[in-house]
Amino acid sequence: MQDAVRNVLDAASKQIAGSGEDLKKLEQVRVRYLGRKGELAQLFKQMGGVSDEDRPAAGKLLNEAKIALEELVATAVARAKDRLLVQRERFDVTAPGRVPMRGRLHPITRTALEVSRIFNWLGFETVEGPEVELDYYNFEALNIPKDHPARDMQDTFYISEEVVLRTHTSPLQVRVMEKRKPPIRIIAPGRTYRCDSDVTHTPMFHQVEGLMVGENISFGDLKGILTTFVHQMFGPEIGLRFRPSFFPFTEPSAEVDIQCVMCGGKGCRVCSQTGWLEILGSGMVDPEVFKMVGYDPETVTGFAFGMGIERIAMLKFGIDDLRLFYENDLRFLKQF
Repeated sequence: MQDAVRNVLDAASKQIAGSGEDLKKLEQVRVRYLGRKGELAQLFKQMGGVSDEDRPAAGKLLNEAKIALEELVATAVARAKDRLLVQRERFDVTAPGRVPMRGRLHPITRTALEVSRIFNWLGFETVEGPEVELDYYNFEALNIPKDHPARDMQDTFYISEEVVLRTHTSPLQVRVMEKRKPPIRIIAPGRTYRCDSDVTHTPMFHQVEGLMVGENISFGDLKGILTTFVHQMFGPEIGLRFRPSFFPFTEPSAEVDIQCVMCGGKGCRVCSQTGWLEILGSGMVDPEVFKMVGYDPETVTGFAFGMGIERIAMLKFGIDDLRLFYENDLRFLKQF
């Protein structure tokens, strides 16, 4: 039995070595010697003819031979697989590298940066603040008390009776005025939230609010700043107009329209045949707001304005559906 086992081990070892890194040949060797009808299995069948005295030693010998063969085959197979993996991953170090895909700024981000750049150029400082805001700063300090009908225009997300998701970035105007003395010239870009969703509204959107406070600030200053902004953003040939309006925190107030960028003011579906498109609201800061922050409305005046970034982006890039900004369709985003 001992000689037979030694012969099987020697023959199997030679065949494993001769198979090299050929996985198919190694499998054939495994089946020939370790399969259910393999040569070691045949030797196990001969155990019935071994004497009782020699059977334990013969069984041990066969089991050790089986383990040794299994290790030999496993080692050879692992080596062959490693070699194949190296060959598959081999690459030409002289080949040119892959050019990584370049990311692009989202059109809303691009528009927000452009708006900020223009107002920074005009001397306005950019400020930021909390998106989860106190009712006091979002409404009351802006001359919108709890029973004011203008609250219905805001479609507010309430976290509690005194805490809301800000409906505009105007609360930053109050926060800044509480901490600083005039003159003040700031813009406040950021995300805002309202319970509204359709082709032209989303529950989360972006706004830029602006504030300028000092001595002898007039409505003429407001018109000059906003006219310069419109011409910088849309081009010097774009006309604009100021329409009387109402906002609780400004008096007098005005909506700003620009000539339709789609039809050049001739009238089309986008502008409802009027030739004009509304882009922002503005006005002189209401004296009641100044009183809330401890300013004397007899000695300082100022103006404020606010615009939706999505609205500006839609007009600048000719987009007719607000929802396209948030669908993450690469075919849409790659255009920018």
